[in-house]
Amino acid sequence: MMLEQGDSAPDVALKDADGADFTLDRYRGKPAVVYFYPKADTPGCTNEAKDFTELGADFAKLGVPVVGISKDKPAKLKKFADKYGLTVTLASDEPGAACEAFGTWVEKSLYGRKYMGIERSTFLIGADGRIARVWPKVKVKGHAADVLEAAKAL
Repeated sequence: MMLEQGDSAPDVALKDADGADFTLDRYRGKPAVVYFYPKADTPGCTNEAKDFTELGADFAKLGVPVVGISKDKPAKLKKFADKYGLTVTLASDEPGAACEAFGTWVEKSLYGRKYMGIERSTFLIGADGRIARVWPKVKVKGHAADVLEAAKAL
């Protein structure tokens, strides 16, 4: 079940694009954006990461880091970030613990075939560590700007 507004954000272990370990606890005490995307270097995921990167300075002025999470290996994330000049933090949840904890690992259907995958979702986490806003089933166009507006309201 996907986390909802008011829930505590779980502290999950991840690897960054360089393969270094970190947890979401590093952002405690300040707001943060955590977005989940299905797969690096696919059209929707690329556009989403580029949009968040384009607004990176605006998020930084607010003191709101942006973390994109997928189940891709760190090396693939590094290649993805380098290819498109992405400046958002990309994190690998290869084992799937973060996807499970946030409730973004769901059954999907494509042409009648059912499979498990990441539901494109974004979570705005307040400085208190609670979910301030959730965007489930994200449509990429204009999404990063919507998240920025919500972050300004914190």
